[in-house]
Amino acid sequence: MAKEKIRVRYAPSPTGHLHIGNARTALFNYLFARHNKGTLVLRIEDTDQKRNVKGGSKSQMDNLHWLGIDWDEGPDKGGDYGPYRQSDRKAIYNKYIKQLVAEGKAYYSYKTEEELEAQREEQRAMGVAPHYTYEYEGMTADEIKETQAKAQAKGLKPVVRIHIPEMETYEWDDIVKGHLSFESDTIGGDFVIQKRDGMPTYNFAVVVDDHLMKITHVLRGDDHVSNTPKQLVVYEALGWKPPKFGHMTLIINAKTGKKLSKRDESVLQFIEQYRDMGYLPDAMFNFIALLGWSPVGENEIFNKRQLIKQFDPKRLSKSPAAFDQKKLEWINNQYIKKTNRDTLLDLALNNLQEAGLVDKNPNPEKMEWVRQLVNIYSVQMSYTKQIIDLAKIFFEDPKDLSDKEIDEIRKDDARPVIEEFKKQIDLIPRFTSVQIMKAINATRHVTGIKGRKLFMPIRIATTRSMVGPGIGEAMELLGKKRVKTHLDLTLKQMRDNGL
Repeated sequence: MAKEKIRVRYAPSPTGHLHIGNARTALFNYLFARHNKGTLVLRIEDTDQKRNVKGGSKSQMDNLHWLGIDWDEGPDKGGDYGPYRQSDRKAIYNKYIKQLVAEGKAYYSYKTEEELEAQREEQRAMGVAPHYTYEYEGMTADEIKETQAKAQAKGLKPVVRIHIPEMETYEWDDIVKGHLSFESDTIGGDFVIQKRDGMPTYNFAVVVDDHLMKITHVLRGDDHVSNTPKQLVVYEALGWKPPKFGHMTLIINAKTGKKLSKRDESVLQFIEQYRDMGYLPDAMFNFIALLGWSPVGENEIFNKRQLIKQFDPKRLSKSPAAFDQKKLEWINNQYIKKTNRDTLLDLALNNLQEAGLVDKNPNPEKMEWVRQLVNIYSVQMSYTKQIIDLAKIFFEDPKDLSDKEIDEIRKDDARPVIEEFKKQIDLIPRFTSVQIMKAINATRHVTGIKGRKLFMPIRIATTRSMVGPGIGEAMELLGKKRVKTHLDLTLKQMRDNGL
């Protein structure tokens, strides 16, 4: 392996945003290339014109860059083996399609979609797996020409199909799955390599591209296993040596055990969604790298350089990779705790602005307030958008205390503490967290109450919650006016409840 110049590719279709599964494919190819000082090629597979989305390839590339994945050749960088968009390579595919037709290894097929569907229905009725049946069976060369001429006279446009050799075994040693083999009669009959619109099909174009771009290894998802024998048919027909294949296991929902489907709305599945929620790219890179690949040892936090150094495709798992949202949140929280405060502020500020909680152009005083808010919640946040819920007390009008909070106050006989604390905050020179803690200590000194019976009633009365960040910091951000309002509301509610 060391002597071979490793060349791998990530080849997305511009049909939408970057999915977690596709991001994993790109990431593993990136790690494999960088570990071996090889080349990563980005190729846009856009032959299916109907499914292409405007701006789809740009979205893919933007999100790959955000994740920290770069490539050496591609539509935005050029290279010696371009063009790197399949729609720009039509002449290249036509050359090889014509070659195969001339050699008798492929042919023009004029069967209509209606005829093909009728054939499939008949096969289903007979209990046979639907497959294409050679339409020129038993015909001489002249009869085939005559049949095709009649179809052309009707204005029918043909597809091109490749002949599947009979009684042949297509096999390979898969990097992940081990030895795999398929008999030619299980492939489904002669398959289309060029559609009626002149565009090549995926299983033909990918072979031509991988060969001409000198791809040595193909790491891709398990759903491509069934495509591999068809691609081996094309490699054989063109007389080319195939690359080494590795098919990574499917990603499943850790909660349901089912394949991660785009229809599964219980899991966010697109990289852009995680960007918008304030996940950090290094954390996402770390998490995705562990989806179906295991490093040596028990550690789960790795930077990119460590992952590149350790990556070995032989450690790709044969078992499905479980997408565990809680694990992702835990990993991201580890990164949040260590990340630059300005970066965190920028992400959280954007979340707060999108929620309409902070003006688009806050003044310096408000910016400093937001900075303090983000700092006190940084340890708790699994992603920055959580600040919207975590910091509700700073943006919403106070609600009545819950029954649980009332019971806590009743249990602690809290009125003397709350009334004394209200007096003490009027005695401090500045309403800062340091001075607020002095007011709490003074309350302890006057009332003789300490510990939980001191702090919990004050927390509930001032923040209207039993949980939250440091009490002094929270009150400083609430401001003296709101804290006093909360204290008055608490005392009123206590009177209303006979406390």
